[in-house]
Amino acid sequence: MKKIFNINKLVLSFSLTAVFLFGSCESALEVEPRQSIDANGALSSPDAVDAAINSVYARLRSVRNYGRDLFALADALADVGQTTSNSGRLIGENNNQPNAHFQAGFWQNSYFAINEANLIIDGLAGVQGASQAQRDRWEGEAKFLRALYYFDLVKVYSYIPTAVYQPGVIDQGGIPLVTQGAITSDAAFNRQPARASIDAVYDQIYSDLEDAKRLLTSRGVQYASSAAASALLSRVALYKGDWTKAVAESTLALNSNVGSVLSGNAYVSGWRSPVNPESMFEVRFALAEESIGVNESLQSSYTALLNLTNKNSQGGWGDFIPNATVRGFFGLTQLQIGTPATDNNNWDVTRNSDIRAQLYTTGNTVRGAGRQIECTKFLSKSGFAYADNVPVIRKSEMHLNRAEANYRLGNITEALAELNTFKGLRGLSAVTLSGNAILEEILLERFKEFAFEGQRFFDLKRNGRAIVKTTPNVNVQFDDFRILPPIPQREVDGNPNLNQNRGY
Repeated sequence: MKKIFNINKLVLSFSLTAVFLFGSCESALEVEPRQSIDANGALSSPDAVDAAINSVYARLRSVRNYGRDLFALADALADVGQTTSNSGRLIGENNNQPNAHFQAGFWQNSYFAINEANLIIDGLAGVQGASQAQRDRWEGEAKFLRALYYFDLVKVYSYIPTAVYQPGVIDQGGIPLVTQGAITSDAAFNRQPARASIDAVYDQIYSDLEDAKRLLTSRGVQYASSAAASALLSRVALYKGDWTKAVAESTLALNSNVGSVLSGNAYVSGWRSPVNPESMFEVRFALAEESIGVNESLQSSYTALLNLTNKNSQGGWGDFIPNATVRGFFGLTQLQIGTPATDNNNWDVTRNSDIRAQLYTTGNTVRGAGRQIECTKFLSKSGFAYADNVPVIRKSEMHLNRAEANYRLGNITEALAELNTFKGLRGLSAVTLSGNAILEEILLERFKEFAFEGQRFFDLKRNGRAIVKTTPNVNVQFDDFRILPPIPQREVDGNPNLNQNRGY
């Protein structure tokens, strides 16, 4: 098994990156993984495996993944906000223009990470001096990460099981599903997988997360854990329409000691903490040199502020701001609170009783669009600019997942009770509803809770709903080809078995 021990010479070389990912692209290596294996190293020691695992985690920080696109670009595609034209970014996505969607770098970076995870899993038997506990942790973390990357890919490039447009006629299937690492250039060149079925991809995600649940404990929310695997599985099950599973996994996650469900001012303070106490799994930016920078970070995308201490300090671009719908949710209008009016610190917003309104304020006049109402969920909370830790899964989501799944199972009393419990956490009064109005209220709470966290586009997609906006004026029906992005053309050109999504 010598080839397993020396995989890193291939994995970390740019040439194999280009080969495995069906075509090279500079964006695939936007984030150089910290603590990744040296090109001359080998997967033969515990330290080497830890470094390899860290590399898979590190790729989540890419701008094309959780560094920006899975949150900001996804919400720009949806009906959450509008662009300011300060830098020109996200305008095409917000207008839902053809080809303005998830980019090739997302596909490539994700498949590179999957290949790394596959090679780690393949090579564990050859690691010398490792305990069984270490082997379990490595396998569990690699499978959790592989499941997360596959879930992100399939929810973007394919229809979601609960809403497939004309299955078997228009549906192009899932995504290529590869569970063995490519350790030679010949193997990578000759591997030309077709798109697996959507169900097959979800089955693989289920399998990986079940293994992760069994193998893992917890060593901090920046790492995979058994509870985080249950939390992610609850979301996957919701997308799959596996309502019973969604209830069960949400319950396991809520009963775990990983993360906390916050309310009131503690909820707001959680967004100001380096590590959000609600996080069950988050992407960690630990060092200033990991900062994405002023152009494409989440902070820069959402606000022109550098911090809340002095609103006059020039920060990011503030490219994507809440639209009238989101402003209406929280009663947000600009409010002068002092003089002179030219001082940005003398401006704030009106707010209603919803505690989430505290996560919005006015920006500054530094950029061309002038002072706007902005979201401040990501605002230098790690102690340095443009590198906020990103909560991938928050514990509060489990309440909404379980409420929706119970409604769809016909457990109406339980669904309404959980919805009202959640509304109480956010300072809202209980509602008395029946029938479909309960589901609509649950989905509305998801909209409000996860605004600027990238979930709205996929909630619309999994429910087969149109994307309707007034600013900009957009109406994208569910049967419109723009719901799916194009698979990178280089991948299609280099693989005769890979079908392109329709319309491209």
